[in-house]
Parts: sequence; C-alpha cells; structure tokens
Amino acid sequence: MFSSTTEFHRWFEQVCEAQTYEVTRVPLDRLDGWSLEEGSGNLVHRSGRFFSVQGLDVTRSGRAVDAWQQPIIVQPEQGILGILVKEFDGVPHCLLQAKMEPGNAILVQLSPTVQATRSNYTGVHGGRPVPYLDYFLTPGRGRVLSDALQSEQASWFLAKRNHNMIVQTDEDVPVLDEFCWLSFDQIAELLQTDDLINMDTRTVLSGAVGLRRPAGAAGAALDPDSFHGALAASWEPQGPRLQSTAELLRHLALAKERCTLTRRLVPLADTAGWSMHDGVVAHDEGRHFTVLGVQVEASNREVSGWSQPMFMPNSRGVAAFLAKRVNGVLHLLVQARVETGALARVELAPTVQGQPADYGFGAAEGRSPAPRLEFLDTVLSARPDRIRFDTVQSEEGGRFYHARIRYMLVETDEDFPLQVPPDFAWMTVRQLIGFVRHGSHLNVEARTLLALLGFLPADRAVAPAAVRTLDLAGAGAAPAHR
Repeated sequence: MFSSTTEFHRWFEQVCEAQTYEVTRVPLDRLDGWSLEEGSGNLVHRSGRFFSVQGLDVTRSGRAVDAWQQPIIVQPEQGILGILVKEFDGVPHCLLQAKMEPGNAILVQLSPTVQATRSNYTGVHGGRPVPYLDYFLTPGRGRVLSDALQSEQASWFLAKRNHNMIVQTDEDVPVLDEFCWLSFDQIAELLQTDDLINMDTRTVLSGAVGLRRPAGAAGAALDPDSFHGALAASWEPQGPRLQSTAELLRHLALAKERCTLTRRLVPLADTAGWSMHDGVVAHDEGRHFTVLGVQVEASNREVSGWSQPMFMPNSRGVAAFLAKRVNGVLHLLVQARVETGALARVELAPTVQGQPADYGFGAAEGRSPAPRLEFLDTVLSARPDRIRFDTVQSEEGGRFYHARIRYMLVETDEDFPLQVPPDFAWMTVRQLIGFVRHGSHLNVEARTLLALLGFLPADRAVAPAAVRTLDLAGAGAAPAHR
C-alpha cells in the first residue's frame, strides 16, 4: 500500500527499471509460430489456439457506408479480467499489476489482478501459471461484487467477450513482485495520467462505478446549478430522468430490431480493398488500420518471448459523450451503435466514436472522406470551458499496436436540442451504471468513459468535491453472470 500516489510513482519507476523487454516489428510471413494458411491466406498459430486473423465481409450495415470488407481478429474463447479487492483499515484497495503489453504506447501499464485469455490460463503457451487466478475461478473463494460478460473492441474483434469480475476477499493475500494495492481514490488520481491504467483495468472498473458516489449526494450540499451538483443528481437512483430504464431498454431493443447487418468470414487473401505488401496487410488507400507482426522479449511474462500479429490504427481515435443538464440533472447522449463484430450487433456507445482522420480530418488529397459522423464537429469544436475531462488512453495492448483514443466529456450549451436522431437517447449516470452491470449493453469505449466519469478525483476542477469509498455493504445486489 502507498501513502500517496507520489510513493506509487517511485515504486512504478523502480518496477519498470527492473524489467527488461523489447518489441521488434517483424514481417508477417516471418513470424515464429505463425503462418499464412495455404489457400485462404489467414494468419493462424501452429497450435490452432490463441487467435487468427481472417477477412470479414459486411453488408447492410445501416451506417453511412453500407458495405465493406476488412481483416478481423477471430478469438472464439472467453478470457478473465479480474480485480481483487481487500479492505485495509476499512478502506477498499484493488490489487493491480504493473504489466508489459507489446502494443502499449508506454509498454508497462497498470493491469487488473488477472488479465488472461483461456489459452493463457490453461497453459497452451507452456509458460508459468497465472497468479491469483483461483480467486476468480473457484466459487466461494471470495465475494463477487461484479461479474458480467463484456464485449471487446467490436471494430477489430469478431464476437469477442471476456468475464469482467470484481471479487472481494478477506484472506491474507501475498503480494508478488510487480503487484500493488491501490485505493479507489488513488486509482481515480492515476486515471488522470495518459496511458497509465490499461483498457482491461478500465473496463473492469466501470463495474465498480455504481459502488461509489460523488460527494454531495448525501451530506454537504453542492450548488445545484453547478456541474458538480448536476453530476451528483445524475447519480441518484430515484432522481428525475428524461426516460425510464424500461423505455431505454425498449430503445435498445428497437435498434436491434432495425439492424440489418449481415457478416460472414472470408479468406484474408481475398479481402477486397486490402493487400499484403512489405510484410504487412494494409488498406489500399492507407485508411483505418494495418496488420503487422511483432517479436516480443519480456522478463516478467508467463513466457519470456513470443511472436504475434497485431492491429495498428493509422490515426488516433476519439470517443466522447455529450452531456446536458436537464432539470438540474446531468444527462449523457448515448447512441445505439451497430458494432461490426459485436455478438449482439448493436450496443450502447458514446455520442461520438471513430477516427476523425477517416471522416475528412487529415484525409489525403484526392481521397473522398467518409460521410461525417453525427456530432463529431460539436465535440471537436467545443470550447475549453465546456470540456469536463479530456484524456488520451491506450487500448488493449495485447492485440493492438499503439492504439490510442482521446476520451472526452463535453457539456453542451443550454440551447442544445433535446430532440435527437432515433438511434440516440439521453441517459443519466445512474442508468448507465445499471446497464453496465449486464453484459453486452455498453460497448468498451462507453465503459471506459463511464469509468473516467465515475472516478473523477476530488481535486479536479470539474469533479465532485470529494468521493466516498466503495459501498461494499450495498454491493451484494450486483447480479452474477457466470
């Protein structure tokens, strides 16, 4: 445990210095253990496990671009993303790991207690066992505070889901090298640092937002006309809202009914608009992303070295919620978005989600940009005084190479209309909290935004004045999805 985040940073620096790691780009056709399958050109592992890279044909998407083909990661197994929680002197702490992932923009980041695919924790790689795994696999080993099957990045994964779990223990837990206990307030402070807390930790933390409350919801009053007061009111379970939860569930169901998306796997070699050259698979117009190979050497992983394909976006993404105060209650504008690879096909997503460079910003001369994303200009042209948080975070570093997204919360002016297109709806923070506790309702970008909003630290100018610790006594109502 650390008395301050300054102490944590000293520890983190020492851990990083003690580790050795090297990531080298390698042509896809020279990856050790991987091959381009004869006939299809699919990238497959010699074990037949882990994952493969294949082609995906998409039609009737319902988006501005109705049909396309692309490479996609096929990983038909569920992993575990788990955070172990223990109280010290009445204060809940999370056990996190300083872990290297080959795709991280900053190689070592804070990961959950357990972050492992099924292939990893069943020992397909022949490496060391995954520490602390038993707390998440053995019923009764701890108290389950949150457990849901959640989707991964559906633009690049096909039907990929992981168990997102938070488990409380009263046992004495030995702290291994590169692991540390952090309080939720310390995590809130560390979330303000770009590229420090990884995507897997953020998605699990979104399941803990409902166990926290901003100051002012009880006790010392907040100015009801301030952003702080509107945020606190949005947290209230019985607070006023534009639509009931039943109406929002119906909104999501209708979006799924309207969805006409069809998709099928096709050989990677035959994927239209993409070509293999110079050891990578890239879009013929240089858009979207590139499939590349890496060779990894690391001193602190289950195996000391491996090779793998990775997806590298060709530009930085943006994911943002627009927020508006309605009758003193902060509402977030959420869209029911067709997700190319999602098992449910439609999930609730941020107001804006995409790579602006693909929509006209920075498009190369002579290339026609895709139709503009709804509300993209509103987000990117927001005045600084309307931006409530703005941070750049790395995405999943085990599969994506230097993938980073700018996460923003932008509060609109008073005259911003309440009437929005059919696929959009206004939701309170409390309603989002309810949706995240069930799998496949909120996509991973929306869950990251919820975690960033739910863990705004006490000293942030736009954050609540103080944040209470986890309400463990009230956590038992969380449904299990195991």
